[in-house]
Amino acid sequence: MGPRPLSPTVWTSPQLAPEVLADLAASGVQRIISNRPDGEDPGQPTAAEMEAAARNAGLDFGWVPVSGTPGPAQAAAVRELLADGRPTVMFCRSGTRSAAAWAMAERLRGVDAEDLRAAAAGAGYDLSRLPL
Repeated sequence: MGPRPLSPTVWTSPQLAPEVLADLAASGVQRIISNRPDGEDPGQPTAAEMEAAARNAGLDFGWVPVSGTPGPAQAAAVRELLADGRPTVMFCRSGTRSAAAWAMAERLRGVDAEDLRAAAAGAGYDLSRLPL
């Protein structure tokens, strides 16, 4: 399953494999944001490995690890990374934390909470319990 759109410039995805990053770059993606803490699952690529693969594919890389619900500092970090509007794929284990981090970042910009929940639901993520 490929990345799912949250907005015209942001997609979310379950864990990406390093070898798919070149295809994402070829499709117009310019940045990858990992929301996975290192060591969350056995065998998952580390942030350093994903960053190297992203750079080799010509992509920028951001790492904002999230355990549980994203906090204010994580939302602010994601907001800063997304501020330039460049096409970005965010990922975590399932995509849910990335969708939550995106929604919280967008809420900091003043976007309506229900619009954010609807966008996430359209991508298959239930953020109904997320305090926005």
